[in-house]
Amino acid sequence: MRKIFFCFLLNSIIPFYGLFAQNNVRSEFSLNLDFEQIENGVPVGWNNNTTNNYKKSVDSLIVKSGKYSVSIEYVEGDVTFMSWTAKLPHIYEGKNITLSGYIKTENVSEGYAGLWMRIDPGVAFSNMSGKNVSGTNDWTQFSITLKMKPEKSEQIYFGGLLAGKGKIWMDDLKITIDSNDITEAKIYEQNSAPFQDMEFDNGSAIKIDSLTDFQIENIKTLGLIWGFLKYYHPNIAKGEFNWDYELFRILPKILNVSTVDERDKILVSWINSFGKFKENQKKLADTDYVKIKPDLDWIKSSDFSSDLVSSLEKVRRAKRDNSNFYFGLALFINNPEFTNEKAYSDMVYPDDGFRILSLYRYWNIIQYLFPYKNLIGEDWKTVLEEFIPKFVYAGNETEYQLVVLELIARIHDTHANVWGGGGALYSFFGKKYSAAEIKIIENKPVVTGFYNEAYAKETGLQKGDIITMINDKSPEDIISENLKYTPASNYPTQLRNLARNILRSNDSSINVEFTREGKEYNAILKTYSLNEIDIYRSYKNNDTCFKLINDDIAYLNNGTVKSKYLPELWKYIENTKGLIIDVRNYPSEFIIYKLSNYLLPEPTDFVKFTSTGYDSPGLFKFGNPNKAGSENKNYYKGKVVIIVNEVTQSSAEFHTMAYRTHPNATVIGSTTAGADGDVSEIYLPGGIRTMISGIGIYYPDGTETQRTGIVPDIEVKPTINGIKEGRDELLEKAIEIINKN
Repeated sequence: MRKIFFCFLLNSIIPFYGLFAQNNVRSEFSLNLDFEQIENGVPVGWNNNTTNNYKKSVDSLIVKSGKYSVSIEYVEGDVTFMSWTAKLPHIYEGKNITLSGYIKTENVSEGYAGLWMRIDPGVAFSNMSGKNVSGTNDWTQFSITLKMKPEKSEQIYFGGLLAGKGKIWMDDLKITIDSNDITEAKIYEQNSAPFQDMEFDNGSAIKIDSLTDFQIENIKTLGLIWGFLKYYHPNIAKGEFNWDYELFRILPKILNVSTVDERDKILVSWINSFGKFKENQKKLADTDYVKIKPDLDWIKSSDFSSDLVSSLEKVRRAKRDNSNFYFGLALFINNPEFTNEKAYSDMVYPDDGFRILSLYRYWNIIQYLFPYKNLIGEDWKTVLEEFIPKFVYAGNETEYQLVVLELIARIHDTHANVWGGGGALYSFFGKKYSAAEIKIIENKPVVTGFYNEAYAKETGLQKGDIITMINDKSPEDIISENLKYTPASNYPTQLRNLARNILRSNDSSINVEFTREGKEYNAILKTYSLNEIDIYRSYKNNDTCFKLINDDIAYLNNGTVKSKYLPELWKYIENTKGLIIDVRNYPSEFIIYKLSNYLLPEPTDFVKFTSTGYDSPGLFKFGNPNKAGSENKNYYKGKVVIIVNEVTQSSAEFHTMAYRTHPNATVIGSTTAGADGDVSEIYLPGGIRTMISGIGIYYPDGTETQRTGIVPDIEVKPTINGIKEGRDELLEKAIEIINKN
């Protein structure tokens, strides 16, 4: 079973428009094998990701030597594993790599402690599972050795782990290659080639004043071929070329051609310059497991010369290794990881060439690595052509980031947005917010609460007020203007996001008109910075995780309940006639399998996944279904009502899919956010960070979840009158369903 799918912060479900810049690229890499370099309580160079089940700490009391060691301790909930993780900065020459270090354990049970190391993609792996290090042990030195294949390697990860319960400490690590310290190891030059090519570090030197239709068509052709070669040409996939900079070498030639024949001859010569490779005659078999086939028909349908078609077809048939320098596949999950895509963060406003690179990079990631490309709803190749002049003519930092945001919105994925990039979008959309919380109710912007109750009275607004004008502009016009800048899987989720930004400005106040009980009013709303109000308050789970509505009906808040609570809570739930599971939130813990064990009579298929691979990027296949539940004669016999709405997203949608397999389950509410599956981060020139849903999530019968979301069995939405009266109409409906014979 997959127990560690979703590691999203709550922030990942909310579009910030650049509110929080994040730069994950370190200018220097420190191995910090003795954990003596500590910043903000975390060892430099080490991944501090964790879950509620395990606690990771820096320890200054229990050490092997020096001032610090690191520890992992099981706390509560599902017994899985946790690790400290670091990554080597390079691939090195050599035959064997050895990780050694000291481990101390305390009461390790139901698993083991160990060092671990992994060479991706799939080259070698060890985690000491066979040594069965458990119980309580003083500092002991261990080591693991892996055989190296530098020519097939992309990344090397290492660290220490605790599988099961108990606590471990780790200190004084050492890495050697063929018995020589890592600091003396020679970098494997092949994988370093892209980084040694520095010709365009200071700019592409490409300047485009205007574009003809012929040039746009040629730039589109180059974009198609550049991306295809990036993911399909074996030598490029090995990292033998700086593919960003190869674009800047060929692009001027393509811009200056005068005929199609001249263009095609240049492209054939360019393709041939990247070396020979072996061909693979194996053909793609049509099977029930294939969800999406690669979109490569353009090779033969674009009226290219016969020589160009032949060159491209040869690349298509190439024998590819189980790796690609420009993307990897996450261990166990298989969502893409874009580890070697430079963000060029120092280029606040990238030049013409780098802006075209930004378009090409993003467009081709979607073309070959987005599991929901089939749901975009338009020919993605036409989108490439449409956005070429938009990227070229973007005249400043703000215009560039807006066109990137507009492009991202076209894939219809709620996980996608723009973060980072210097905050130009933050200034464009407004740095301040009114204290009034707005939601779209009955197709109208309605006050549903306040981000800070202390400011509620001074707004002059009340719950249930309908906003009719904002600075002399109708809300409908504001929404219409901003839809293209609002990435989301479906229209209700776009409205969810737009409603939060509708009372946003750089000014100190906003003039509004509103109606209350049929009468019209005016108000001047003061605006506040994010330091003064919490605009994400309603997304945070402050409610109790459990209550008995009466003797017969129990209520669970899926956003706050934890695995360790379930055994005790179930004593109150098991004999009720109805259980309400509220999933209008984001789970604080991944309780899906533990709760399903109580709910279901037997292991039940509830989801299956698609992912792509290195051999045929763009080919997405189904895996076997995942099950929830276990053999349980004492499973819950009452009715189960699951409440969802547009806030139900990603992991929350995943939970809902499992819960609704209960034999007497009903899902009520409104369409969810329609963005399921682990996310993959993407960096674009200008330090822009975005994300996509990285794996495909489907019901066992293949029914879509992306864009459509979790479709309720009974649609129930809040009403304006319900807001005024402070009622939870969805909860009321859930109670009604349970009480109905």
